[in-house]
Amino acid sequence: MISKQDIIDFQTQWGDGIINIGRSYKEGNDYINETKSFINSLYAFGQDIVLFKPTLASDCQFRLDENSALSYFVGGNNDYSEDTGFAIKGWKKIRWDNAGINILNDCAICMGNYFFSQDNEDDLKVEYSMVIKKIDGKLKIILHDSHLPFQK
Repeated sequence: MISKQDIIDFQTQWGDGIINIGRSYKEGNDYINETKSFINSLYAFGQDIVLFKPTLASDCQFRLDENSALSYFVGGNNDYSEDTGFAIKGWKKIRWDNAGINILNDCAICMGNYFFSQDNEDDLKVEYSMVIKKIDGKLKIILHDSHLPFQK
């Protein structure tokens, strides 16, 4: 069974992972392998079907494999020329505001906003929906839909 606290802890882990990737990039460390580890530990690629719609992707908006997810997070892949590396933008803090969490046996569905903070800039507000599944005792993302709010 999954608890709401498990999901909150998982979200914190995801946010900390994004911040750490950016820090590794800035410090000249091996951010590529760190990002691969982040993806392998939090997404179910290779274990289940993963549906990933990243925030700032529009040309190739759906990422259905590990390689395309890696490109989104760190950029540098000619097959995804729009990717500039979301995780290496230097985020300092990620705050989650869950509209709701629905637990269904070995899956949790959650939706809300998360806010990405950088030094001396307004927070970036992003809407998300996620389905997180317990696979072999570990929580893994099987659906991650993330987008900017509608602009009037």
